[in-house]
Amino acid sequence: MTLKGNVHKFGDDINTDYIISGKYKFKTLDMNELATHLMEDIVPDFYKKVKEGDFIVAGKNFGCGSSREQAPLVIKYAGIPAVIAKSFARIFFRNGINVGLVLIEADTDGIDTGDEIEADIEKGEIRNITKGTFIKSSVLPGFMLKIIKSGGVVNYIKENKEFKL
Repeated sequence: MTLKGNVHKFGDDINTDYIISGKYKFKTLDMNELATHLMEDIVPDFYKKVKEGDFIVAGKNFGCGSSREQAPLVIKYAGIPAVIAKSFARIFFRNGINVGLVLIEADTDGIDTGDEIEADIEKGEIRNITKGTFIKSSVLPGFMLKIIKSGGVVNYIKENKEFKL
């Protein structure tokens, strides 16, 4: 499974309230509406800049803070198929996989906003097309890849009629 897109880079400790501000979390359950507020506390017009297939790239501890599923969901609903970070907060990582968002751990120092990259999530390779470089990345375990390819854990269970690992 290979993903290709442009980079929007953020720093360390991007918490779930930066991903989707707390002032919106309880106003609506419409993920398409919530996605329009993605990262707006950091980049006010971020949703207008992001295109289907783009990546969020960050430093360490991405997704720290509250454990609400809205954070990975709004990323996915904004058309972003993957987040690449040095590390993820544990609960965010699990919620991301559960909703079918690809999460890749890698050294992101050589990736910048505006770079075009291609990530092969099964091989654990990121190719920075802009800079002509390669970065090794984590590879998700097989059962997590199955969940991702199904679009999340709920779809995986519907397709398989039970949870088979």
